[in-house]
Parts: sequence; structure tokens; C-alpha cells
Amino acid sequence: MPRTSRSTPAELADQWPDVPSTDPTVEAARRFAVNLREAIGDRSIRSVAADAGLNHGTLLKALNGTAWVDAKTIASLEASLAVRLWESATSDG
Repeated sequence: MPRTSRSTPAELADQWPDVPSTDPTVEAARRFAVNLREAIGDRSIRSVAADAGLNHGTLLKALNGTAWVDAKTIASLEASLAVRLWESATSDG
């Protein structure tokens, strides 16, 4: 049985990732993307992905809000970048 398609964070957000969302799950994904972009800085997406053991397309999807990130991706990036990227949707940032 095929999986039911679900909307992506960017589809559920107004002006991804610049405008906060009132949906707590979308907001958590948006904050992750913003934090990831800041942590990447002027490095290339490919170099960050390689250091984290991920495909660069995974990072692009997270940044563009075209996919929901999973726990392994978050943990790999946080370990590789030595920074906390995931925030609770209810945290003050």
C-alpha cells in the first residue's frame, strides 16, 4: 500500500523560511532550516553534507523546506557542526 503524500514544510508556510508559522511542527522545521543556514555560513552545502555523512540533496531539501528532516539527519548535522540546530516548537529560541 503506497504512502499517503503529505505537504512539505514550505507548502505549509507563508514565505518559507522567513516568516514564522503558527503551526508548531512547521515552525520547528523552519527554525531548523534557519539555524542550519546560519551554521553552514560560507561553507558549501556539499562540504557540510560530506562532513556529516549525508547526501547534499538532503541538506538542500531541509533548507528549502521540501522535506521533513529525520532524527538521524538532525543528529548527524549537530554532531558534525558542533552546534544545536533543533529547537522545540515551543521554545523561545
